[in-house]
Parts: sequence; C-alpha cells; structure tokens
Amino acid sequence: MHKILLYNSGGGLGDSIQLFTIIVSLKKHFNNSKIYYLGAHKNHFNSGLKEYELFLEDLDLNLKYFGFRFWHYFFVKKNFNKTQVDKFDLIIDLQSKLRNTLILKRIPHKLFYSTTYNYTFSSIKKKNFSGDLIENLSFYFNTKIEKKEFDIKDLNPKLIEEAKRLLPENNYVGLSLTQGNQYRKKSWQIDNFIKLSKELIKRKKRPVFFINENKKLIESIKNEISEAIFPELNSKLSCPALVTALASRLEKAISIDNGVMHMIGLAKIPMIVLFGPTNSQKFAPKYSGVKVLDSKHLYKSNDINLISVNDVLKEI
Repeated sequence: MHKILLYNSGGGLGDSIQLFTIIVSLKKHFNNSKIYYLGAHKNHFNSGLKEYELFLEDLDLNLKYFGFRFWHYFFVKKNFNKTQVDKFDLIIDLQSKLRNTLILKRIPHKLFYSTTYNYTFSSIKKKNFSGDLIENLSFYFNTKIEKKEFDIKDLNPKLIEEAKRLLPENNYVGLSLTQGNQYRKKSWQIDNFIKLSKELIKRKKRPVFFINENKKLIESIKNEISEAIFPELNSKLSCPALVTALASRLEKAISIDNGVMHMIGLAKIPMIVLFGPTNSQKFAPKYSGVKVLDSKHLYKSNDINLISVNDVLKEI
C-alpha cells in the first residue's frame, strides 16, 4: 500500500478526532505509505489539530463540499487528473451516504472499502466482516492490523509541561458546555452547570471550564463561581492538543457532545457525557471510563435538559 486515501464527510474537529485510532493504526502498519485525506470540509489534521502531529497529505480536487453535490460525479476524474497523484492503492470511505460513495468511487483506485449499502461498493464484499474497520481491513489484506490508540505520551512535551503549570494540584473536574454545531440543540443549560459546579466545590473539587473565546459566558460563570478555573485563558499555547494535555490533569470530566469531549477523551480519563438529540452510540468516546447519560434512554426524549443535576451527581 503506497498510497491510501481516507474520505471523511464530517466537518467538525470532533469528527476528525474520532478518526485518530484509524490513522494511528494505519500509519503504524503501513509505515512506508503516504496517507491522503479528502474531506467535504477542510483538513483539520494540518490546521486546527496540527499540534497532535498526525499530518495527512491533502487531496485537493477543487470541489467544495466534496460528495454533497451530484454534479461532482462528472468532474471527479477530470479534476483528479490535474493533481500530481497517481491511482490510489486503497480508498477508505468513512461515511455511508450513497451519493457520496458513488462520487468517491470515481477516483482511480485498485481497492475500495465502504460500508455503504452493506459493503456493496467494496472491492471485497461482506464476508466475515465485523462492525470494526481495523478488523475488516485485517480481513481485507489477510494480515493482522493492530489497533493502536492515540497515546497522550506522543504529545509535545511542552504541552504536558504547560498543563502541569496551569493545573498544578489535584481534585480538578473538567466541564465543557458549549457546542460548535449550532443547528442541533445539544447544550445543557448553563444554570445546570453552575449548580453542578457549586455541588462539586462542596465536595472539595475544583471546577475547570474549557471555554476559550466566549467572554460573555466566562464572565457570567465567574460572577456565580469565584473558584472557577479557565486554564486556556492563561496560556499562549492554547489549542486542542493543550486541552488533551490539560485533561490528563483532571480527576474526571463532564461534557456535552462537542469537540472538546473528544479532545478530553484522548486522555482516557473518567468522563460523564450528556446526550440529547445526537447519537450517543455513534459519537460518545469509546473506552471503559465513559459514562453516558442520554435523555433518549433516560426520559424517551431528545431534550437534553431533562437530564437533571442529580442524575449527573449520582455518577460522581
């Protein structure tokens, strides 16, 4: 495998962070390969997430929102021929929309992997496939591809040292309450976070808020909770990778479904994650220390605010 292409239709930082295990595993197994990235949105690995140092080659086909426009189907090959890239040995389709898959498959390749329509478009059809991509690729190539997780030890040491400077003591509990995607109402009310923080303080815990730019929200929290800590405001190294480093200093974290949840999850610390309209099975971090509180399961509703402060406190 000299050239591998990953296609991701998700647009947020969290969507990209969810691919870390796949990327680390492929880089480790195919260590002499070039791994390219094609997204419907920008390549966060070389921009917003660059401090994680999981750089991927860009495949720029000059087709904005790649895969989401039917007319892309007629321009893929023409635009691909203008690039300096030869045929891919493997294309991995990391989404399952029929339109996007049909367009993606127009890119010249030897092997194609996609779960769309029960693996119908894959070069090798479904046979002994599981729900796990790494296991399926192992079957694809008749070789064992070891699943490798992102290791926080691989972060730049200066970020780890900065996290120790910002959070030098113990009993910190992280809180993340802002959502990036404004089209889905998945935020837990700020009053709930304030009540929760006051209860944490009674239990000798230190509330650490991961809010970087919303000055109005920061001031409103400070007015209610003088003990609140906003570590990113005191660092020139503020970035998603610093959030992961800071998470390693926490005893526990509580978050809604957002990008910060995934940044914290890379540290593999105990977490309580709150879900409403979004799919907790699909988006919640996947490790044993994660406790999911999903309003759909608890209260048969998409309204995340039906989850009470007491529901959260029971898990602490």
